[in-house]
Amino acid sequence: MTKPDIAIDILDTGAAGAALPALTDILRDAVANGASVGFMDWNTLADFERYWTGIVAELASGQVFLLVARSASKIVGTAQLHLIGKPNQPHRAEIAKVLVHSSARRQGIGEALMRAAEAAAREAGRNLLVLDTDENGAARRLYNRLGWSEVGTIPRFALMPDGSDCGSTFFYKNLA
Repeated sequence: MTKPDIAIDILDTGAAGAALPALTDILRDAVANGASVGFMDWNTLADFERYWTGIVAELASGQVFLLVARSASKIVGTAQLHLIGKPNQPHRAEIAKVLVHSSARRQGIGEALMRAAEAAAREAGRNLLVLDTDENGAARRLYNRLGWSEVGTIPRFALMPDGSDCGSTFFYKNLA
């Protein structure tokens, strides 16, 4: 099986607004497939759209970067880089909502998004990244493989979409 050509873009507010239907579908797909990404299985498309509309609004601040992965010109994945704006943390950023549509998984898209997010962090002058993920999810293996350091797991940190408990494992990566 050959890997598809994957293009990673960082979207501005206009491009992100145009991408809302695809982003909404990726989030809906993630939740429908049991990902603990801040939403429950009872959330609606309107809830997912409202979330992405909020992210698009944050892009104008320059503190949030929205990355998308395209395969055959179709958006199949996304990730966010949030620059920390506190005066005592000018070196730090957080990776959030690394999502790959279920129809495009296991093709290197998550890895490509992570590498692009790390590069964007470096370009923004950030050299310490943090993230958290479902303790039992496939993303945990990805982050370990990419050289992220696992700090630990907080049990019952969040809920899975079906309402069951979900521990969150926290990671960091020093880019310096």
